[in-house]
Amino acid sequence: MERVIERLRVARRALSTLQELTTKPELSVVERDAAIQRFEYTFEATWKAAQMFLIVIEGITANSPKSAVRACWQAGLLNEENAQRALQMCETRNMTVHTYNETLALSVYRQISGYADLLDLWLKAMEKKV
Repeated sequence: MERVIERLRVARRALSTLQELTTKPELSVVERDAAIQRFEYTFEATWKAAQMFLIVIEGITANSPKSAVRACWQAGLLNEENAQRALQMCETRNMTVHTYNETLALSVYRQISGYADLLDLWLKAMEKKV
């Protein structure tokens, strides 16, 4: 259980760094790129927290972000709509990690605030059950 709690703490701290940039009214290009990087590591911390939660609390093994999202939906941590959004978030994260271009960066940045809200909801659902 301690490992679950620690992973949730790490994810929550990562999310707070992301939220710090989503509340700024105007960002420079460097800040925008930092927000994208923060999104990437917050996503990683959150799905890994979910992975540990699923193993320890639910007895479910999820070896990838998408399988963790699906298992969280089955476990009632995400509703169907949020699970679909989380799967799209997985795709967005994959694009940001493997390629970079200005159009993609702008598109991803526009989605980050909504993704931060979704990550917060996901973490709260796990924190509530722990």
